[in-house]
Amino acid sequence: MTFRHLSTLLVALLCTVASAAERPNILFILIDDMGWMDIACQGNEHVHTPHVNRLASEGIRFTDAYAAAPVCSPTRAAIVTGLAPARLHITNHLPHQDRFTPEDSKLLPAPMKDHLDLDYTTIAERLKADGGYATAFIGKWHLYCNKDHQFAPQHQGYDINIGGCSFGGPRTFFDPYRIDFLQDRKEGEYLPDRLADETIQFIRQQQKKDEPFFVSLFNYTVHWPMEAPEDLISKYKDRPLKGFRDHRYAAMIEAMDNAIGRILQELRDLKIEDETFVVFTSDNGPYGGVGDPTPLRGDKGHLYEGGIRIPLIVRWPGIIPKGRVSSEPVILTDFYPTLLEVAGLRPRDSYPGDGISLLPHLKGGKRPDRDAIYIHYPNFAFHKDNRLGTAIRSGDHKLIHFYDTDSVELYNVRKDISERKDLAKSKPQLANRLLKQLKDWRQSVNANEPVPRPSAGLQDR
Repeated sequence: MTFRHLSTLLVALLCTVASAAERPNILFILIDDMGWMDIACQGNEHVHTPHVNRLASEGIRFTDAYAAAPVCSPTRAAIVTGLAPARLHITNHLPHQDRFTPEDSKLLPAPMKDHLDLDYTTIAERLKADGGYATAFIGKWHLYCNKDHQFAPQHQGYDINIGGCSFGGPRTFFDPYRIDFLQDRKEGEYLPDRLADETIQFIRQQQKKDEPFFVSLFNYTVHWPMEAPEDLISKYKDRPLKGFRDHRYAAMIEAMDNAIGRILQELRDLKIEDETFVVFTSDNGPYGGVGDPTPLRGDKGHLYEGGIRIPLIVRWPGIIPKGRVSSEPVILTDFYPTLLEVAGLRPRDSYPGDGISLLPHLKGGKRPDRDAIYIHYPNFAFHKDNRLGTAIRSGDHKLIHFYDTDSVELYNVRKDISERKDLAKSKPQLANRLLKQLKDWRQSVNANEPVPRPSAGLQDR
């Protein structure tokens, strides 16, 4: 081999190493139905979450992070596509459940799709095709409701799919699970532990191949049914109901933390902690009756803070400064462009998306450049007091437009986190400006809206 050939080979090798170094591993952890106050580092001293606490101390914790909807399927769709649920016309959990419509409601919920179309370019497809990532989906998908699985994760850019199907929740958290794409393994095994095992196994396999990985670990926990290992249930059953409303729920939170801790330890053991971008968050607020969102108002299915404000922690050692706390309002739709930038990729001109990359802010730089974030929920959830509407958060203020009365509520959620003082009448100019901005946004994304019940004799708005 000549010196010239050797030099060329060396340059090519260095370029390959640099390219790999610019493509960190990505681990996106999504917990199901975990509220803003359900982990200790958020201020809940009644639950035990040391592993998540440590993750927060090693990265950045957001105090004003929002789900893309107050229920699961729309938020999941927003994360994987980078598009607002209103634009996707996936605005409720699947399948669309008209049975929750109150009999005395003058409105019928907005029409919506029953699946995530294959036409959308998912973050997994971008990372796989353009970034060379090995991709894995592990856990709850819940983005279709037909039985032939044509919209399952393996058709949406993921190399492997373990447990991702149409299920909104497991029949049980103990093996035999009877979940599509998850083979039963050991009777009595706990589902969060099993999914942690599958995540660890995939990470180990990719380390042997020396290629970057992208894992979407979308946990089924802490969704109903309330089931946890018996030793943890016993630990909490005699404690006062503080920080949670069901002892089994507190046990599920700790079991979740233990499972996540095992994965984080694996990153340390493999010495790839510094090379891995980790996100930890939830898809909406806690299910009413089990989680305690106090001091927030409302819970899952509501546009008040308890239904949409969520915990969010991001860690990337050496890139994201340790121990930061940010009060910047962000939304999970932002992670599509964020993950692209982390991987050294750009949004396509034909697919700009609705989010904004958070990477400059994560690194300690500028705030996201936008006027507001929007959350559109024109559907009924599980509550008779669930009202169809849209929320806009702009600066310190949040306005909710309710369809049933065509009215608004305005709160300064920086000063009034519990949303007790409605400022709509005392600040009419601000309320009118935000309402116009909200309506303009709905029109720009072609949002579907509720329709009058035919017997109500109401005119279309």
